[in-house]
Amino acid sequence: MTTTRSVLADQATDFPRWFQDVIAKAELADNGPVRGTMVIRPYGYGIWEHLQSAMDQRIKATGAANAYFPLLIPESYLRREAEHVEGFSPELAVVTHAGGKQLEEPAIVRPTSETVIGEYMAKWIQSYRDLPLLLNQWANAVRWELRPRLFLRTTEFLWQEGHTAHATAEDARAFATRILYDVYRDVMVNILAIPVVPGRKTRRERFAGAVNTMTLEAMTGDGKALQMGTSHELGQNFARAFDIGYLSSDGQRELAWTTSWGSTTRMVGGLIMVHGDAAGLRIPPLVAPTQVVVLAVRDETIEAAQRIAADLTAAGLRVMVDDRTDQPFGRRAVNWELKGVPIRIELGPRDLAANVATVVRRLRDSSKEAVNLADLTREVVGGIEADQTHLLDEAARKHAARTTAVNTVDEALEAAPDGWVSLPYDEVGEEGEDRLGAAGISVRCLQRPDGSLPTEDNEQGLTAFAARSY
Repeated sequence: MTTTRSVLADQATDFPRWFQDVIAKAELADNGPVRGTMVIRPYGYGIWEHLQSAMDQRIKATGAANAYFPLLIPESYLRREAEHVEGFSPELAVVTHAGGKQLEEPAIVRPTSETVIGEYMAKWIQSYRDLPLLLNQWANAVRWELRPRLFLRTTEFLWQEGHTAHATAEDARAFATRILYDVYRDVMVNILAIPVVPGRKTRRERFAGAVNTMTLEAMTGDGKALQMGTSHELGQNFARAFDIGYLSSDGQRELAWTTSWGSTTRMVGGLIMVHGDAAGLRIPPLVAPTQVVVLAVRDETIEAAQRIAADLTAAGLRVMVDDRTDQPFGRRAVNWELKGVPIRIELGPRDLAANVATVVRRLRDSSKEAVNLADLTREVVGGIEADQTHLLDEAARKHAARTTAVNTVDEALEAAPDGWVSLPYDEVGEEGEDRLGAAGISVRCLQRPDGSLPTEDNEQGLTAFAARSY
């Protein structure tokens, strides 16, 4: 029988190649015709749709409303905020000709939308009664990547980007923090089953034009870090550049305080890299396009497989019947294992004769159990719920096992190749960041000693998490 181990690179010795193999063999995505672009195949897009739906519900629960802004942004908009344009210049795609003529002003293909949204915030906000203004858009963005990798760093990617304006710095900070915890971390932990470390970026790692960048960092299967989502306090930098002002309750004109925050299709890459194993993909049930697949082993079991699927669908599960009995059963089973479907039900003539079905739980190392048909729906529904929790617990144990507390940069340099390190940022500083960076290790985020999120600009007494990263 063909096994997935024969079509996937060894996860332990060549993790990047394994990652690419899983994407290809599980039919998640393909390379686009322009270098760095990505074609997301239906199975991969199905994961994104469930993830997008969960994220969108939580964003709307904060009071933010969806809108849409243009893909093309006048070049002059970006130049109004000096640090912003400097930070993005190497990644910009610029349109200089259209309709057979040179444009009077070049247009930037959206790398992010602070500038164009800032222009319209200034137009729409008149008084304190218009605040807070809470906007989100689901769109694509283009950043010219030198070293593209599917789902992680692509020239074009899908994302949501939120932009808000507030009357006070405290309100802006509270909202940016709420997004990080109540939206992003909630989705990553409770939907994607990925444990994440929240923290603040160091000065050098901040978003261009921000006064504070908050992040969520995940650990991949090879012990590296992956930034999963960020939320930024922009202070009054963009409000000043775009004249985003309002009349206060006492009639004084004030500048607004703004935020921006975003998460991308990189989250699908994180799902693969955190949960995948030597046999391929493992998908958390809540985002699985197919939660249960029912395999009819022979023609005479197809009708029974369809009845089982109907019962499971009625119970609220996403179910598919695989009735391709003209193909070898082993090959089909391995294919579904590679695709990471949480539960596979195998139904052969002997199973039917014994009034049972074989239940294979992909997220439990493909363990098998014969389940009585009368109990099947209850067992499968319970298994789906339990396996979602199991996947998170498993990832959390691995994360803890590969995080080492050290005291100095020298110790961090020694320990980081095997996973993450935590150490006092007082012992790191900018000089230590340089030393770590020269070894391919970056400070991913900073926390207070009690694990809470630092938002002040004082970096003394904080804990730094450092690792190699994607």
